[in-house]
Amino acid sequence: MYKGSCLCGQVQFEITGEISDIVFCHCSLCRKAQGSAFATNGNVNSREFNFIQGANNLTQYESQSGHSKYFCKTCGSPVMSLNDKMTDVIRIRLGSIENDITERPDCHIFTDSKANWENISDDLPQYKEYKTS
Repeated sequence: MYKGSCLCGQVQFEITGEISDIVFCHCSLCRKAQGSAFATNGNVNSREFNFIQGANNLTQYESQSGHSKYFCKTCGSPVMSLNDKMTDVIRIRLGSIENDITERPDCHIFTDSKANWENISDDLPQYKEYKTS
Protein backbone atom coordinates (compact mmCIF):
# COMPACT_ATOMS: atom_id res chain seq x y z
CA MET A 1 0.00 0.00 0.00
CA TYR A 2 1.16 3.49 -0.80
CA LYS A 3 0.31 6.70 1.02
CA GLY A 4 0.68 10.13 -0.47
CA SER A 5 -0.09 13.77 0.08
CA CYS A 6 0.43 17.27 -1.18
CA LEU A 7 3.12 19.53 0.28
CA CYS A 8 0.89 21.05 2.97
CA GLY A 9 -0.84 17.75 3.86
CA GLN A 10 -4.36 19.01 3.19
CA VAL A 11 -4.79 16.36 0.46
CA GLN A 12 -3.99 12.79 1.51
CA PHE A 13 -4.58 9.55 -0.37
CA GLU A 14 -3.77 5.85 -0.40
CA ILE A 15 -3.15 3.38 -3.20
CA THR A 16 -3.93 -0.27 -2.46
CA GLY A 17 -2.65 -1.69 -5.75
CA GLU A 18 0.35 -1.46 -8.01
CA ILE A 19 1.61 1.51 -9.96
CA SER A 20 2.10 0.71 -13.65
CA ASP A 21 3.43 2.42 -16.75
CA ILE A 22 5.81 4.69 -14.84
CA VAL A 23 7.45 7.16 -17.19
CA PHE A 24 9.60 10.24 -17.13
CA CYS A 25 7.67 12.65 -19.35
CA HIS A 26 9.69 15.47 -20.89
CA CYS A 27 6.87 17.18 -22.84
CA SER A 28 6.52 20.93 -22.46
CA LEU A 29 3.15 20.60 -20.68
CA CYS A 30 4.57 18.31 -17.97
CA ARG A 31 7.66 20.49 -17.60
CA LYS A 32 5.49 23.55 -17.01
CA ALA A 33 3.05 21.73 -14.70
CA GLN A 34 5.90 20.39 -12.56
CA GLY A 35 8.19 23.41 -12.82
CA SER A 36 11.02 20.99 -13.54
CA ALA A 37 12.83 19.15 -16.33
CA PHE A 38 10.26 16.35 -16.43
CA ALA A 39 7.35 14.74 -14.62
CA THR A 40 7.45 11.23 -13.17
CA ASN A 41 3.99 9.73 -13.54
CA GLY A 42 2.45 6.30 -13.09
CA ASN A 43 -0.95 4.72 -13.61
CA VAL A 44 -3.13 3.50 -10.77
CA ASN A 45 -6.39 1.60 -11.08
CA SER A 46 -9.11 4.02 -9.95
CA ARG A 47 -10.68 1.29 -7.78
CA GLU A 48 -7.39 1.06 -5.87
CA PHE A 49 -7.09 4.81 -5.17
CA ASN A 50 -8.81 6.44 -2.20
CA PHE A 51 -8.70 9.90 -0.70
CA ILE A 52 -8.10 9.84 3.06
CA GLN A 53 -8.85 13.56 3.25
CA GLY A 54 -8.88 16.71 1.19
CA ALA A 55 -10.49 15.64 -2.08
CA ASN A 56 -12.51 18.85 -1.85
CA ASN A 57 -9.23 20.79 -1.54
CA LEU A 58 -8.25 19.90 -5.10
CA THR A 59 -8.68 22.21 -8.04
CA GLN A 60 -8.36 21.19 -11.65
CA TYR A 61 -7.04 22.56 -14.88
CA GLU A 62 -8.04 21.09 -18.24
CA SER A 63 -4.68 21.18 -20.02
CA GLN A 64 -6.06 19.50 -23.13
CA SER A 65 -9.59 18.56 -24.12
CA GLY A 66 -10.67 15.69 -21.84
CA HIS A 67 -7.42 15.75 -19.84
CA SER A 68 -7.43 17.44 -16.42
CA LYS A 69 -4.59 17.99 -13.97
CA TYR A 70 -5.43 18.24 -10.24
CA PHE A 71 -3.59 20.43 -7.73
CA CYS A 72 -3.96 21.26 -4.04
CA LYS A 73 -5.77 24.60 -3.64
CA THR A 74 -3.63 25.51 -0.64
CA CYS A 75 -0.05 24.67 -1.64
CA GLY A 76 -0.35 24.12 -5.40
CA SER A 77 1.20 20.65 -5.36
CA PRO A 78 0.36 18.58 -8.43
CA VAL A 79 -1.30 15.35 -7.31
CA MET A 80 -2.83 13.54 -10.28
CA SER A 81 -4.42 13.77 -13.69
CA LEU A 82 -7.47 12.19 -15.30
CA ASN A 83 -8.22 11.44 -18.93
CA ASP A 84 -11.87 11.18 -20.03
CA LYS A 85 -10.91 8.32 -22.38
CA MET A 86 -9.39 6.23 -19.55
CA THR A 87 -11.95 6.44 -16.74
CA ASP A 88 -10.51 3.46 -14.83
CA VAL A 89 -7.02 5.01 -14.56
CA ILE A 90 -5.62 7.74 -12.34
CA ARG A 91 -2.29 9.17 -13.42
CA ILE A 92 -0.49 9.87 -10.17
CA ARG A 93 2.48 12.20 -9.68
CA LEU A 94 5.04 9.92 -8.06
CA GLY A 95 6.64 12.76 -6.12
CA SER A 96 3.50 12.93 -3.98
CA ILE A 97 3.95 9.37 -2.68
CA GLU A 98 5.49 9.20 0.80
CA ASN A 99 6.76 5.63 1.11
CA ASP A 100 9.23 3.67 -1.00
CA ILE A 101 7.94 2.70 -4.43
CA THR A 102 8.54 -0.89 -5.47
CA GLU A 103 7.82 -0.47 -9.18
CA ARG A 104 10.37 1.21 -11.43
CA PRO A 105 10.16 3.58 -14.40
CA ASP A 106 9.87 2.02 -17.85
CA CYS A 107 11.17 4.78 -20.09
CA HIS A 108 11.48 8.45 -21.03
CA ILE A 109 8.81 9.91 -23.32
CA PHE A 110 8.65 13.09 -25.42
CA THR A 111 12.42 13.31 -25.43
CA ASP A 112 12.39 15.49 -28.55
CA SER A 113 10.91 18.29 -26.45
CA LYS A 114 13.08 17.83 -23.35
CA ALA A 115 14.69 20.89 -21.80
CA ASN A 116 17.89 21.79 -23.63
CA TRP A 117 19.76 22.01 -20.31
CA GLU A 118 18.85 18.48 -19.27
CA ASN A 119 20.93 15.37 -19.95
CA ILE A 120 19.26 11.97 -19.69
CA SER A 121 21.88 9.81 -18.04
CA ASP A 122 20.28 6.40 -17.52
CA ASP A 123 19.85 3.42 -19.82
CA LEU A 124 16.04 3.42 -20.00
CA PRO A 125 14.47 3.44 -23.47
CA GLN A 126 13.74 6.88 -24.90
CA TYR A 127 10.81 7.74 -27.15
CA LYS A 128 10.36 10.89 -29.20
CA GLU A 129 6.66 10.92 -28.31
CA TYR A 130 4.47 8.36 -26.51
CA LYS A 131 5.89 4.95 -25.66
CA THR A 132 5.41 2.50 -28.50
CA SER A 133 4.59 -1.14 -27.84
